[in-house]
Amino acid sequence: MRRLVLDTNTAISGLLWGGTPGRLIDAAYAQQLALFTSLPLLAEFRGVIYRGKFTKSLATRGLDASEIFEGYGALCHVVKPAAVMRIVPADPDDDHVLACALAAKADLIVSGDRHLLDLGGEYQGIRIVTPAQALQVIGG
Repeated sequence: MRRLVLDTNTAISGLLWGGTPGRLIDAAYAQQLALFTSLPLLAEFRGVIYRGKFTKSLATRGLDASEIFEGYGALCHVVKPAAVMRIVPADPDDDHVLACALAAKADLIVSGDRHLLDLGGEYQGIRIVTPAQALQVIGG
């Protein structure tokens, strides 16, 4: 089973709007892949999902930020990274994604974030791919 770490924007996009990132979330629910996260990534997720720009969108669709957050937390395996190294100076939050992936022994980091994608397609042997590329890799 493939082990994936989704960056926060990819996870939220998949949960709220579906599309390609949503297919990854669906595959995790179907136990076709395993999603991993960490406490720092969950804290970032919580901070983003509770932003005002999402409140109205969630309410009109009958969704609740706390339910989205709790559901995602329950779907993922939570790992504790040993250390967070400074790898992405332009966006230190991305360092938490890399640390989580190492702790999870992930196969893929899935992101649309230029800072991560610009690392050359991999970090310490873990491929960094877009959601569309992840679907190709897992055969979805």
